[in-house]
Amino acid sequence: MQDGAPRFADTEQSFSAALRDTIGRIEGDSITLRGLIAQIGEQGLLLLCGIASLPFLIPVSIPGVSTVFGLAIVLAAVAITLNRMPWLPRRVLDREMPADKLRGALERGARLAGRVEGWVKPRLGGLTDGPVMPRVNGLMLMLAGILLMAPLGFVPFSNTLPGVAVLLLSLGMMQRDGLTVLAGWAFNGLTIAYFGVLAWLALVAGQGIGASLGG
Repeated sequence: MQDGAPRFADTEQSFSAALRDTIGRIEGDSITLRGLIAQIGEQGLLLLCGIASLPFLIPVSIPGVSTVFGLAIVLAAVAITLNRMPWLPRRVLDREMPADKLRGALERGARLAGRVEGWVKPRLGGLTDGPVMPRVNGLMLMLAGILLMAPLGFVPFSNTLPGVAVLLLSLGMMQRDGLTVLAGWAFNGLTIAYFGVLAWLALVAGQGIGASLGG
């Protein structure tokens, strides 16, 4: 990347096609984030973010993926916002994940993306182009990654909502679709509101327990 506003080359493949190519190159019983990035090749940071969101949208459990992929999304978003290549800590890059479960998540994600892609097209360019909006969208992507890392994996939808935000933002930025980007912003807002309700319920429950013990 060069100085100035972040620039993203138009993708030659659809997201679902890039996913299937990536799946075909995953070998062995386990894979690291370093290996996954190597398989992605020149598709870039937005494709990495889109792929990293998929395990949170599909009902499959991959141990440790929330921290690894969430941090990868945050650091990739920082790189997009600052227009720099990302730095990732070695412990994140070399954390092994079961390849079969990741392949399953990506295969389901490719089918999901194939259904969504027909609706994604260049529009509302004011939300994706120019010197400012790519950085704003990078910040929104960073926020979604941070929300994804919240230690609430046991709570329904706590990973799904920010995962949808990451996927929509990534697809929208890759395809210059301002409407899809706007939907990603909305899912960030929905996630924050959901977490706020959870915090309020926890506070009310804690006050109730405290009152019971005090009484």
